[in-house]
Amino acid sequence: MDKLIIRGGRKLRGEVAISGAKNAALPIMAASLLASGESIIRRVPHLRDIMTMGRLLAHLGAGFHYERSKALISTERINVFEAPYDLVRTMRASILVLGPLLAKFGRAKVSLPGGCAIGARPINLHLMGLEKLGAEVKLEAGYVVARTRRLKGAAIYFDTPTVTGTENLMMAATLAKGTTVLENAAREPEVVDLADALATMGARIRGAGESVVEIEGVNELKPLEHSIIPDRIEAGTFMTVAGITGGDIVLKECRMDHLDAVVMKLGEAGLQFHGGEGGVRVIGPARPKSTNVKTIPYPGFPTDMQAQFMALMAVAEGTSIVKETVFENRFMHVAELVRMGADITVEGGIATVKGVGRLHGAPLMATDLRASASLVVAALAAKGETEIRRIYHLDRGYEMIEEKLRMIGADVRRVKDE
Repeated sequence: MDKLIIRGGRKLRGEVAISGAKNAALPIMAASLLASGESIIRRVPHLRDIMTMGRLLAHLGAGFHYERSKALISTERINVFEAPYDLVRTMRASILVLGPLLAKFGRAKVSLPGGCAIGARPINLHLMGLEKLGAEVKLEAGYVVARTRRLKGAAIYFDTPTVTGTENLMMAATLAKGTTVLENAAREPEVVDLADALATMGARIRGAGESVVEIEGVNELKPLEHSIIPDRIEAGTFMTVAGITGGDIVLKECRMDHLDAVVMKLGEAGLQFHGGEGGVRVIGPARPKSTNVKTIPYPGFPTDMQAQFMALMAVAEGTSIVKETVFENRFMHVAELVRMGADITVEGGIATVKGVGRLHGAPLMATDLRASASLVVAALAAKGETEIRRIYHLDRGYEMIEEKLRMIGADVRRVKDE
């Protein structure tokens, strides 16, 4: 395994190109199963999860070719309808093949998903929705087994907004007979990007990005051609990098309209933002100011930015309260930040962060994807050298992160962890 070694204390300056969004690319790759032919997806980041989804599609019989941020997926020879545990266990998004396989081929057997250990993320809402669409769904030995002659449109209400649930059922409903209405649907930009990609296939979807989505089923779809939106979480992460280092960073290919809540909170912390044709310029303060934050589903402050924001607050002037409401186990980075000298206490889903003047380098262990990012953010401002182990988590969601950091002046290198 690899580890990152970071020497902090530099003010970072320069330009960073934001990659395509992993969380948009994965469902769109799964959506290629809804048609027979070659789909073309551009701006696909080169990440471990993307390659895992590519291997899963290949296992199902698809042709998968990736080169220079472009994925070509050929689906004329799909002949396997099972997503096995060995491929699914490392990535939750594998469950997204369930809806397309069931809608197109009438059957699917998908292992219950794995991924980061940040708390329970049940798929019961996916299964409930598929049953309402007319599928016969069973759980057998750790697998979801589903069958149908043809799905039929239905009205489906989500008790809580679910991104992958909304995406799975939206894909399934595109080939269902009649009209499907999803109420209390997830509103994330990635859901909208999937709807836009499905539209290139001939799907009829209205309301994506709102709480009620209506899908009028069609008899068949054609292969998709689409370019992935920029990764708002990567952009937000580099914003916190500018903030914690007192840096001056231009983010190219950044969608500010996807980051309203993040920009507002970082603005309260003292960061400045200037938009222009060349990208978004982010200027960090001499020292951040403390501000409180509460994670809620989009368009609120994203849970995927909570750890990075906490790293920023660890060196802010004053005391901040960070409340996590989405996942019950998403404070695993706290213990590692404390090892660097942060003053953070946790009670239930609330962390109290008392800002300190300086963090100090330390040997650290990454526990999940966004926790890994928070440790990188903290290390860039820390005095001395920080070693971050188990960075395979980081490689699931950040494309070429050490190269991008070096381009803006960071002292960071990847080495083998002996």
